[in-house]
Amino acid sequence: MQKISLNIEKALGAITKAQIYAQAPQITACNKTLENGTGKGNDFLGWLHLPSSITEAEIADIQATANQLRSKCEVVVVVGIGGSYLGAKAVIDALSGSFDSLQNKKPVVVYAGHNIGEDYLYELSNYLKGKSFGIINISKSGTTTEPALAFRILKQQLEETLGKDEAKTRIVAVTDKARGALRTLADKEGYKTYIIPDNVGGRFSVLTPVGLLPIAIAGIDIKQLVAGATAMEADTASSVSFEENLSELYAATRNELYKSGKKIEILANFHPKLHFVSEWWKQLFGESEGKEHKGIFTASVDFTTDLHSMGQWIQEGERSIFETVISVAQPNYHVEVPCDEQDLDGLNFLAGQRVDHVNKMAELGTQQAHVDGGVPNIRIEIPELNAWYVGQLLYFFERACGISGYTLGVNPFDQPGVEAYKKNMFKLLNKPGYE
Repeated sequence: MQKISLNIEKALGAITKAQIYAQAPQITACNKTLENGTGKGNDFLGWLHLPSSITEAEIADIQATANQLRSKCEVVVVVGIGGSYLGAKAVIDALSGSFDSLQNKKPVVVYAGHNIGEDYLYELSNYLKGKSFGIINISKSGTTTEPALAFRILKQQLEETLGKDEAKTRIVAVTDKARGALRTLADKEGYKTYIIPDNVGGRFSVLTPVGLLPIAIAGIDIKQLVAGATAMEADTASSVSFEENLSELYAATRNELYKSGKKIEILANFHPKLHFVSEWWKQLFGESEGKEHKGIFTASVDFTTDLHSMGQWIQEGERSIFETVISVAQPNYHVEVPCDEQDLDGLNFLAGQRVDHVNKMAELGTQQAHVDGGVPNIRIEIPELNAWYVGQLLYFFERACGISGYTLGVNPFDQPGVEAYKKNMFKLLNKPGYE
């Protein structure tokens, strides 16, 4: 199998290769700090060797539960917020057909608990009427407002439709091993459960049952996903030389750009299926590094679509940005531009060319324009969209995030700032204890 690749040549100009490579000792030391478990947040490093520690028996058990739900359900609702759903959605969207949900491919995976939208919940409940559905409820505590609210509503609907006994066979809880409201409920009702490891934070949890179970329900090969991540785990170890270590090189380049005044990183993709990979990436780096008034602001765009909206700002706006582009080398299908006798749209010069060739030239032209406009460019290439390479990509970003956070001098594994809005919201809602 091939590997994903990283190219930093178009980032040079704002910074030099010598500056990047001068960071190598510190970057490798930060990687060793991860491996030794001696840095900040070291009680949340369970993700680091997670891919290589997942057993065949664990994968088989997750797959068996997925198969059971697939056999019973037309729709499976994944209830969770943040890392409890973004990783799964990123992989499912990347590796599923764009129109699967419109072609009666079962089960359809939908999401709840990632917002507080009354209209959304009403419309979801209405969509589920008359359909055979199941629920995966993902929450370590069981009390996070958004998923708890959604689960309460959906659980009631499922029980009213099927009766409590049958509903129990359609609900899976992914939660803490011993404590919390969801653990208490799952034990009382007899739900099938999976454990969220204590030492794995939500945004790093995609390769735990949090992500693997929904991904398996969508019909994606979780064994290959884990295998790709395992390969990248080995390839990004601190024993791998800096110039060959993709996570170290990426962390060094983005931090050197940050020091040069590039405060915003835009993750750009040229494949529409990667939109939610970008959403997952934004949480991973934003929540990990945005502390102590430090950190690169994470943003994302879908090209070429967003070239017609954000392209002007990226080309000529404030020069506080750099781009990281994810490119897919080979599409899964083959479509050529046909010849048209009238040629009213003027596209006959492309006749016989693959649509992907047009896309690749748009990518190259965009890169040249943005670099000429003062936007440094990092390029990540995936050989093709399959479970193996997506597994590599996810772990590559996770490892780079840990290294980058330590390089920045923050704890990459906590998120104290997200509690502020909750306290204000609970006070406004007159929740007991928040007067």
